[in-house]
Amino acid sequence: MKADNMIQFFFLCFFSVSVLNLSAAQSPIPSKYDGFVYRGGSPWKNSVIVDAFFDPMCPDSRDSWPPLKQALDFYQSRVSLLVHPFALPYHSNSFASCRALHIADNLNASSTYPLLELFFKYQESYYNAPTYNNSRAHITAKFSKIAEEAVGKGSYANILSGFSDSKTDMAARISFKYGCSRGVMGTPFFFVNGIPLPDYGSALDYSKWKSIIDPLFAEKK
Repeated sequence: MKADNMIQFFFLCFFSVSVLNLSAAQSPIPSKYDGFVYRGGSPWKNSVIVDAFFDPMCPDSRDSWPPLKQALDFYQSRVSLLVHPFALPYHSNSFASCRALHIADNLNASSTYPLLELFFKYQESYYNAPTYNNSRAHITAKFSKIAEEAVGKGSYANILSGFSDSKTDMAARISFKYGCSRGVMGTPFFFVNGIPLPDYGSALDYSKWKSIIDPLFAEKK
């Protein structure tokens, strides 16, 4: 075969195998839509919906939260936020932290965002290097203690037992797979009304959020 034909042939083979793999491997369908709704309630009643994919152990996710929260406080009920936990594989403790968010949400839905903020607060203590010699059991115990601050005093045992529940493991996996299905490649990653924003992995400041959202309300009028 000529070089161009060879390239086309290999591309066709790769595409065919990818399609077969996608059709054969059906991702599990969760019992509810993925994500944690900021302030609770239904996000669908509002005109602007922001989907944010955060890794609790990612410094860029941490830095992006304050200006986004400021924008949400400004727009109040006119904008809804769904945070989807997305565990980056190169952050050693990310999956456990994402799983902790699901555990907390099951125990006390109002504790999910306070816990996310606590993970951002204590994040640097759980980077790869400081926890290199720590076991998984040690990390889950530490995360359970942090989560108790958000869920409520006396909830430690229930939080820790949540790490042995296969349902919380599956929930964290589904969140990751959902992000992959949307083409998420890093954190933070934002969608506004279903459209991905450019420059993923970077924190957006308050003025940038205003410049994105304000025109949407102007168009509606």
